[in-house]
Amino acid sequence: MIKSIVNKPDTVGAIASTLCIVHCLATPLIFMAHTCAIGGCKTTPIWWTNLDFIFLMISFLAIKRAVKKTSISFIKPALWINWSILLFLVVNEKQHFTELPEILTYICAISLAVIHIYNLKYCQCKNDTCCTNHG
Repeated sequence: MIKSIVNKPDTVGAIASTLCIVHCLATPLIFMAHTCAIGGCKTTPIWWTNLDFIFLMISFLAIKRAVKKTSISFIKPALWINWSILLFLVVNEKQHFTELPEILTYICAISLAVIHIYNLKYCQCKNDTCCTNHG
């Protein structure tokens, strides 16, 4: 996994963001059908509820590596800002700081995947000097 993040950070980041979206979409369906029938909606496994943080950690590592290889300067803040917002939204969802629409999490995760894909397709350095010139 670490080797993939180092060699193909945008691919890993796009996959992690997409899996995060699938996880968010699947959670209500899976656990309403199974868990609520068995335990009254109170028995969601800890590993499933914290899977968001695993995706965030993988995304963090992918972004950290991707910003070193991008040739376009606006990609760096776009990735970090999206990731920071996604982190806030996930923590907010777990801690219930304020009521925010769930769609914001989906939009942010989709944006992060799209930025990774865009960076992978159009913004990769072909040599070591292009990245240093675009700061």
